[in-house]
Amino acid sequence: MTGLGAVFRPQLPPERLRSVVRLADESGLDQLWLWEDCFREGGISTAAAALAWTERVRIGVGLLPVPLRNVALTAMEAASLHRMFPGRPILAVGHGVQDWMGQVGARVESPVTLLREHLGALRALLAGERLTRDGRYVRLDDVALDWPPAAAVPVLAGATGPRSLRLAGEAADGTVLTSSTSPDGVRAARLLIDEGRTSAGRAADPHEVVVYLLAATGPDAVARLRTELAAEGLASVPDLGVAGDADAVAKAVQRLADAGADTVVLQPTGDEPDPEGFVRFAAEQVRPLLP
Repeated sequence: MTGLGAVFRPQLPPERLRSVVRLADESGLDQLWLWEDCFREGGISTAAAALAWTERVRIGVGLLPVPLRNVALTAMEAASLHRMFPGRPILAVGHGVQDWMGQVGARVESPVTLLREHLGALRALLAGERLTRDGRYVRLDDVALDWPPAAAVPVLAGATGPRSLRLAGEAADGTVLTSSTSPDGVRAARLLIDEGRTSAGRAADPHEVVVYLLAATGPDAVARLRTELAAEGLASVPDLGVAGDADAVAKAVQRLADAGADTVVLQPTGDEPDPEGFVRFAAEQVRPLLP
C-alpha cells in the first residue's frame, strides 16, 4: 500500500507545529514531514516536539544537511529519537543547498564525497558499531554510541542528480525525491538507484522511495499551484504538481506510486491558507481513495 504524508512547511512559524501535528495524528495521516531549511526550524528539535505531542503518526525530517552536522552528533540525536519513539522517526540526510552551506562557511569541495562518508558512518554508528575513520571529511577516533537504537533503523538520502541517486542506492536505505520529480522522473530515478544497489551488492535489500508532490486544493488551487511552479522555475515542466479535489490529488498520487514511489508526501504551496485543513484533506479525503 502506498504511504501518504503531508509537509509542515518551514515558512510557518514553529509555534504552528503543535496544532498541525496533533491533527495529523488524530486524523489518521500516515506521516508528517518537516524540513530543516536554512534558516528556519531545526529538524531534530521540531521532530522531537512533534513526536512527543503525538502517539501514532510517523514524523519525517527531510533533509538534514550533512555539511552542517558532525556525523557523531547526527547519530546521537537520531538514536535518541528512535529509542524514545521506536518505529516513528524517519530521518533523511542530504548534501544541502550549496548557497546556504556557503553562507555558514560549511560548503565543501565534493558534496557527494561528504554524503557518502556521512552515510557510511551514520548507518554504522546506528547499528551499534565502534568506528575509527579517516576520510576526506568524516574523521572519527574510536567512536561508538552508548545508546544505539534497539532495532535496526533505515537512513534515507535526498538525491536529485545521477551521481547522488546512484549513491543513495549504494549507501542509503531509501531515497527522498523533490516535488520537481514527475512520474517519468521517478522511473528514471529508480533505475539509477537500482544501479547503485546492484553495484554495492544490496539489490535484495529493501529501499523505500519517498516523493514529494506539490498539491493545492480549494477555489484558488490552480492559481496557487501555477504561482508556486513559476516561482521555482518549473512552469514549463510537464506532469508536476496537482490542483483540484481529492479525486484529482489521489490520481496524481497513484501515478507516482505506479512509477515506483513507495510513499507520496503532499507538499502544500507556500501560501497555503489553512495548513490544518490541508492535513485533514489529505487524511480524510485523499487517503480513502488510494488502494
